[in-house]
Amino acid sequence: MNADLHCHSTVSDGLLAPAEVVRRAHGNGVELLALTDHDEIGGLPEARAEAAHLGMQFVDGAEISVSWGDDQTVHIVALGIDTSHAPLVEGLAKVRGGRDSRAMSMAAELDKVGIHGAYEGALKYAGNPALISRSHFARYIVELGHAKDVKSVFDWWLAKGKPGYVSHPWATIEDALAWISGAGGIAVVAHPGRYRLTKAELREMLGRFKELGGRGIEVISGAHNPEMVRDFARVAREYGFLASRGSDFHGPGESYSDLGKVPDLPEDLTPVWSELI
Repeated sequence: MNADLHCHSTVSDGLLAPAEVVRRAHGNGVELLALTDHDEIGGLPEARAEAAHLGMQFVDGAEISVSWGDDQTVHIVALGIDTSHAPLVEGLAKVRGGRDSRAMSMAAELDKVGIHGAYEGALKYAGNPALISRSHFARYIVELGHAKDVKSVFDWWLAKGKPGYVSHPWATIEDALAWISGAGGIAVVAHPGRYRLTKAELREMLGRFKELGGRGIEVISGAHNPEMVRDFARVAREYGFLASRGSDFHGPGESYSDLGKVPDLPEDLTPVWSELI
């Protein structure tokens, strides 16, 4: 099945509206889609309605920002959630509530290195202070001509240890897993190959994730190279995780992969969608 269970719209930091994401996915041959905006479920009704119109299977999702260890951020994808579950709705709202204050701090740091007006510039792309993210800052910095693309901005200014990086307390892994479980969803570790964790730190995180009821891992991600796919296929086998597949699409020309244009899962793994449809 051509399933893409990780992508973003303008409701968080994507470039396309929810319905446009669905239409692009459908045009690319995606058969099962999950919209997983960052800490936000506001785009799901529009996306779900467009998927129904096109006759495409759709899963309600979100990507939850989680603080882990010593100032590390990991992302947990929630799939098949009940979007009316009050603790989930309230929890996501609380997580989003810190984005604007972090953005102001980021802008102040960037101003010190000669990138001025960054808050206003990022807000122009975000549209809503509660949704403002590093991607919106990156687009503004590209617009100014300080970098050739969004990835370069992260490498030089917005990653941990760089001038514009500001740490922020997100959800705890305990809270995130409780929200997802309570909402009847399946929790999946997003793009594990992207985290700056040692092997021991990653194993500690995965062990805790499983203890708390986490059930899946993205083996296939737009950010994963073939070696990472092999590594996380082994992890899925070892921990008994369901395997997920997602592009992490944010927009044309800005993402690692287009919707539905990532490799297939290894055949011996159990796909997460076996329990979603």
